[in-house]
Amino acid sequence: MATTLTRRQLHDLYYFLRLNRRVDEQLTNFYRQGKVVGGVYSGTGQEAISVGTAYALEPEDFVGPMIRNVGTLLVRGYKPRDLFLQYMARKDGPTGGRDANTHFGDVGRGVIAPISMLGEGVNVMAGIALAARLRKEKRVAVTYVGDGAMSTGPCHEGMNFAAVQKLPLLIIAENNGWAYSTPTEKQMAVRDLAVRGKAYGIPAVIVDGNDILKVYQATRAAAARARQGRGPQMIECKTMRMKGHAEHDAANYVPKKTLEEWKKKDPILRFEKYLTSKRLMTAKEKAQIEARLDEEIRADAEFAEASPFPPPEGAARSVWA
Repeated sequence: MATTLTRRQLHDLYYFLRLNRRVDEQLTNFYRQGKVVGGVYSGTGQEAISVGTAYALEPEDFVGPMIRNVGTLLVRGYKPRDLFLQYMARKDGPTGGRDANTHFGDVGRGVIAPISMLGEGVNVMAGIALAARLRKEKRVAVTYVGDGAMSTGPCHEGMNFAAVQKLPLLIIAENNGWAYSTPTEKQMAVRDLAVRGKAYGIPAVIVDGNDILKVYQATRAAAARARQGRGPQMIECKTMRMKGHAEHDAANYVPKKTLEEWKKKDPILRFEKYLTSKRLMTAKEKAQIEARLDEEIRADAEFAEASPFPPPEGAARSVWA
């Protein structure tokens, strides 16, 4: 787990990991209290992928997250209140109450809104990578796909296009074991998603998706290769979706033994243990981070709950015909 990150950067990673988990936990509470409009899609157990990849990028790079990549949004400058407001469809949310999921983005932050049709993000981000190359900009476009999304036609079309055009595209393949309730072995005959990237001529590496430093290092290296004009890159992150597809899904189809095994690999506990064993974070420093998190979540939750719902007469505004 050797790294060149400074002590402050390591603490940043820990803070974002914990912030990602705390945001998901608060959203779960809001959902159970009946305050969420729609469903909640948790990234519990996958935080190291979202945070590690986003933290490894340069400010000018673009990211196209999926619904579970809350950590990516947080690293890119969004606040917990943005997620709370969005899921509760409030007036002050990123979409003004017009959407109740993470379908929002900001070009200024380099964030492209998620697309519900999973797999399509590869094509969109390939287009952004192509635009960057045409403009002679040293940008890298990053997108995330799950094992289920990698079984869609658009995903394969996008990978092939990016490979042929040698675009600066970085594909983060989150192999979390399940496409809703379908286990990976029942939807594909290959064990590793990386094989699919290599089939199109895309260099692919496999990392432990619950080890944030390995995710960070792999992303830095892959982004550097893409930036140098060496074409698209793929990183397969092995992880586990520790909750159902959404909060309404109890995930009874997942063997309890499997969940118990993965609980021992919790990315946050693993990183905390690493920082403590290497004397890179003291008990006092950890307590300070926790206090900061407590205050931030409390203040943003209160702000979101106090935000009104949007007026009905404004529903058609900011909507293109």
